[in-house]
Amino acid sequence: MTAPARQIATAQMLTGGRLHLQDGPIDLLIKAEGAAEEVREAYAQAIAAFDGLLAELACELPELRRALGKKPHRLRHPVAQAMEQACRPHAALWVTPMAAVAGAVADHILTAATAGRRLSRAWVNNGGDIALHLTPGTDLDIGLVTDLADCGPTGHLTLTHDLPARGLATSGRQGRSLSRGLAEAVTVLAGTAAEADVAATLIANAVDLEGHPGVLRRPACEIDRDSDLQTLPVVTAVGPLSAEEIETALAAGAKLAAEMQAAGLIQGALLSLRGRARAVPDRHRETKLSWT
Repeated sequence: MTAPARQIATAQMLTGGRLHLQDGPIDLLIKAEGAAEEVREAYAQAIAAFDGLLAELACELPELRRALGKKPHRLRHPVAQAMEQACRPHAALWVTPMAAVAGAVADHILTAATAGRRLSRAWVNNGGDIALHLTPGTDLDIGLVTDLADCGPTGHLTLTHDLPARGLATSGRQGRSLSRGLAEAVTVLAGTAAEADVAATLIANAVDLEGHPGVLRRPACEIDRDSDLQTLPVVTAVGPLSAEEIETALAAGAKLAAEMQAAGLIQGALLSLRGRARAVPDRHRETKLSWT
């Protein structure tokens, strides 16, 4: 996220009762369900919370682009603080709070929209990073992509109220952000969208074949001078990979995902590369989480 010139944020109603909010790089689709008056109030609360949010976060970009370490981050806005908190459990890996920005914004707007409201369901989708509100007896069917270069979903996940996940995020090499790994898509379920966002980013980075001659990389700053990845190499192209190499790369990402799951940081992940996928937890294990 860069700090663009100040412009007027837009808010408009779309078909299906959805609200669209946009300001610079932040582009949100919001859906609330319930009594008409409750939905109207929820949308008004979302708009109020969204107004000025980008400008406030842009003021904190120097700190948000600084990698986590022993020195604490000096962050003021609740979204900026949530970004750092979501990334903190992963401080052993190289990560900046920017890894959780899209998810943290989705969480923040959902919290604002649902505060004091009686809604059956609600969700905020920030470019594929989704914060969810479900009440007992409700569920939500979510489309999944196995390649961020594709336009439509190739699978789906039904998230029910009894599952602890309230956030979903997808990251990969051909997404909106630069990636250090090979994965075409990594989708993660976690307690919040911010937690899912950073986990998806890091797992996607781990789907890798270090030193492979067919993988081209460049310093991130040569592609985007504002990237929080700075001089770290990011993947720009991937040549032919053998079936064994694909499985090796997926296994590396799945190992990190399994470690995160065992630590209680995520509920599950789906990793995709060159038409092959790896689920964590494995779909053959006894679990309520099913990727199809």
